[in-house]
Amino acid sequence: MRDELFARGSVPMTKEEVRAVSLSKLELERSAVLWDVGAGTGSVSVEAACLLKNLGGGHVYAIEREEEGIRLIQENCDRFVPGWEGFHLVKGQAPQVLEELPAPSHVFIGGSGGRLMEILGAALAKNPQARIVVNSVTVETTALCLEAVSHFSFTWYEAVQVAVTRLNKVGRYHMQQSQNPVWVITLQKELPES
Repeated sequence: MRDELFARGSVPMTKEEVRAVSLSKLELERSAVLWDVGAGTGSVSVEAACLLKNLGGGHVYAIEREEEGIRLIQENCDRFVPGWEGFHLVKGQAPQVLEELPAPSHVFIGGSGGRLMEILGAALAKNPQARIVVNSVTVETTALCLEAVSHFSFTWYEAVQVAVTRLNKVGRYHMQQSQNPVWVITLQKELPES
């Protein structure tokens, strides 16, 4: 889905190219229960909800602590999946609010508020086999993901950097404008089926 289709404010949003790779790495299926932690504008939650709704199943839990984010997620949900019973907006701070949620089959972490290890621990306590995708824009978050591999005994992981550059027209010329590179890190306790 194109970025301009979403209601936006000053809340961070996972951009469309990174979102496409992240959703691909999640490998959602009809029975998925997805936690989107640090949902921001809800772009990942909403696009995942559209996919699961079309598959005829699943649940998406969009977890956000900021008021503006909650408002934008609701607006985007109403725009793209109005009335779909599988979409759940959860206001609160992770990892505390995660205790109330059903076990996830999939977890997307777009923002951790500095609590990445605790969020991973909470997800794995609910389902040790959950497939987890983390978007990292900082070296510190990437380092924590690598630390998590040994700390939580993940037997399979991969890290793919997505670096997007767009052409923008400036007068009669076209300039390249780079977006921030993002590491899309996938963590799982067992090797995915080949």
